Amino acid sequence: MLELSNVRAGYGAINVLWDVSLAMQPGQLTTIIGPNGAGKTTLLRAIMGLVPLKQGQITLHGKRLDGTPTWDMADRGLAMVPEGRMVFRDMNVEENLIMGAFNKAHRAHVNTRLEAAYDMFPRLRERRGQLAGSLSGGEAQMLAMARGLMSDPKLLIVDEPSLGLAPLVVNELFGILARLKAEGRTIVLVEQNTERALAIADHVYLLQGGRVALSQPAAEVSLAQLHDLYFNH
Repeated sequence: MLELSNVRAGYGAINVLWDVSLAMQPGQLTTIIGPNGAGKTTLLRAIMGLVPLKQGQITLHGKRLDGTPTWDMADRGLAMVPEGRMVFRDMNVEENLIMGAFNKAHRAHVNTRLEAAYDMFPRLRERRGQLAGSLSGGEAQMLAMARGLMSDPKLLIVDEPSLGLAPLVVNELFGILARLKAEGRTIVLVEQNTERALAIADHVYLLQGGRVALSQPAAEVSLAQLHDLYFNH
């Protein structure tokens, strides 16, 4: 579905990704793990057109994706839930959700998708008129995820959803990811909680120093093996 071939990307003169090749299969959850500074977020930004490629290509269903402006990604079927729970703080919950269906092609489905979002995240229904800036960290992460789903993406990219959240909220979020996967949605997950990521993933990529150090079905990966790769490089 989504393929990266020999991708190099970075910021100005600083290169972060080195000849990265990945493939995400439809209906699967692919997790990308690795230590801080490994290039995980840069990889997601490259997919979304926020960081230009210096080499290689990215294709979606066999068609070139790299070079597509970020604001056209929703029309190509992609949505990203960024790290850091980026919500529109001065807008209420429902206004934030509506922004997720801002593109013209999705506006006709706003009401249906709002109901689906509130069914999936009942707490957001209770907070629908509340300013996003007053939400707890967990509620803000739920809002960011629900907003990402408002365009009904074919590919959902989620960056560090559990970061800084209480264990109960993390359980809830991973339950939502499991439900989305069971519904057949294709998901790319970057996550520091390796054990949780492995438990939910179909395929695992380990990034190390901007390169792919491991590519393996999740069921075949051991935490001990990952620990060795993390710390022995």
